[in-house]
Amino acid sequence: TFSLSQMEELLCPVCNKIFKNPVLLNCSHNICKSCWEKFCKENKSWECPVCRRSSSMNPPFNLALNRLCEIQESQGASAGSEVFCSLHREKLKLFCLTDKQPICVLCRDSNKHKSHDCVPIDEAVPDLKNELQTVLKPFNAKLEVFKKVKQTLDQTAEHINNQVKHTEQKINQDFEEIYHFLQNEKAARIAALRREEEQKSKMMKEKIEEMSTNISSLSDTIRAIEKELKAEDIPFLQNFKATKKRSQCSLPDPQLVSGSLIDVAEHLGNLQFRVWEKMRGIVKYTPVILDPNTAHPSLYLSEDLTSVRRPGTWQLLPDNPERFMKYPDVLGIEGFSSGNHSWQVEVGAHPQWFLGVATENKDRNGTLGVSPKDGIWCIILDCGKYRAGGGMGITLKRRPQEIRVALDYERGEVSFHDPKDMTLIYTHKDRFTEKLFPYLNIGRAAGDNQTGIKICQSELSVTVM
Repeated sequence: TFSLSQMEELLCPVCNKIFKNPVLLNCSHNICKSCWEKFCKENKSWECPVCRRSSSMNPPFNLALNRLCEIQESQGASAGSEVFCSLHREKLKLFCLTDKQPICVLCRDSNKHKSHDCVPIDEAVPDLKNELQTVLKPFNAKLEVFKKVKQTLDQTAEHINNQVKHTEQKINQDFEEIYHFLQNEKAARIAALRREEEQKSKMMKEKIEEMSTNISSLSDTIRAIEKELKAEDIPFLQNFKATKKRSQCSLPDPQLVSGSLIDVAEHLGNLQFRVWEKMRGIVKYTPVILDPNTAHPSLYLSEDLTSVRRPGTWQLLPDNPERFMKYPDVLGIEGFSSGNHSWQVEVGAHPQWFLGVATENKDRNGTLGVSPKDGIWCIILDCGKYRAGGGMGITLKRRPQEIRVALDYERGEVSFHDPKDMTLIYTHKDRFTEKLFPYLNIGRAAGDNQTGIKICQSELSVTVM
């Protein structure tokens, strides 16, 4: 007959059952052969589930341990449902609340348990089962959290692949015009994209594998606890300490990783301008590049990331931390924390828009105002009327087709002009303490009007030194 401590040595660390065909790993831990094969398949590695040390793919069979397990199972079968004390060979009728183990009447009167609180077996089981039920609830809740995060990570991984495909296509298009003498430059750009793809796909794969491992671990723990809750009283009490110990392992809540998406703007933003910096001549470039990783799913950006429209349908995009999910907003990729900066936005006849600058640290899933106290300095066209972010009305003699935005960070000013004659529309005055990013928000165009608004190109003279 085996004692309780000896019985624990006969339990597989994965399935928490008496070993079936145990194999001996390189680290000296034992595991059921079927549990080992399943663990290796799910984790795609040959690491010990207890200590994570590497082992061989086909570890040797532990004949001696298997024989002990067979002896214990045969003794358990012959004993039936009545389990006897290993010290006194008396029937286990009591449960020691102090040591958390079933005992016999003679154990209760011994010096070891004399001062301990003991109750009958049938009184101990309901309370202890309720205790495990309480432990089970947070595990189930945490499992749902992990599943939800893994679903988002799966969607993000798929989106990364789509970003890579679309980005590579745009790179090829841009390079086609100057391919004959810039073939090496093209190869360098795609190589950079591939490096980022490898890096971020690897990171996402590791996070997904981590989520899968945690989900598997939580599922195994839940199944083990649920099985113990269905067990007979004595086996339940015998395994209670080990089960309770296993249930005390806690995993931290999973977190989404910022910056996990492909930095499309880095690869495509001002691409032709950056290439043409190596050549003499006059080139056109756009001073503001929109960041697709921040764009609301209802916003459709152009391939060169300089214009945005809102046709009324939503794209299936990952809910990454950088993305606006409640309002149709998008930020520029580059922020400013000093100096003077300006750009022009072609608004045309679009009926509703917000444009200006905004801080980066905004709650992108919650309620977001459009005033300086909310970290946004903008002007607005809505229902045919112009106003400043914050509510002040603006009267204009004509409807401008373009708006010039000028930021003077040190003076704390954001000014808006009609570039046709440089008429001042409005100026926000404040004290800036955070990095500011170009900010756009557009409403839906009426009827079949699918036009959007776009950042205008600027003309620069570039001389190669």
